[in-house]
Amino acid sequence: RRLYRRLLQLHRSLPPALRDLGDRYVKEEFRRHKAAEPAEAQRFLREWESYAALIQQQINEDKQNLREKAVYGIQLTEEKLNDFRDEQIGQLKELMDEAIKPKKKITISKDSEYKT
Repeated sequence: RRLYRRLLQLHRSLPPALRDLGDRYVKEEFRRHKAAEPAEAQRFLREWESYAALIQQQINEDKQNLREKAVYGIQLTEEKLNDFRDEQIGQLKELMDEAIKPKKKITISKDSEYKT
C-alpha cells in the first residue's frame, strides 16, 4: 500500500502525459496482482521498488539540471525482453500503443457540445 502511494506521488513530478499514463498503468497492475501467489507478489513488488528508485533518481537529476533532456525510465534490453512471459509482452505492447497514440483534440462549437 505504501509503495502504491509512493509511485503515484513520484508520478506527480512527471510531465502530465507521462503522469497520466504512469498512474493508469500502476493502478491496473496493482489491481491485477491483488491475488498473486506470494512468490509472484514478491517479484512484482521488487520490480516496482526498482522502478520507484529509478524514477526518483531521474526526477532528482532533473531538479538539479544534471541532464540535458528529461527522459524517464530505461531502455529494455533484448535479454530482459526474452525473460518476459507472453502476457507481459502483450501488456508492454498495450502500454507502447497508449504512449504513442496521438492525442485527440477537443473543440467546442456553438452547434454541438463536443467535437473530437
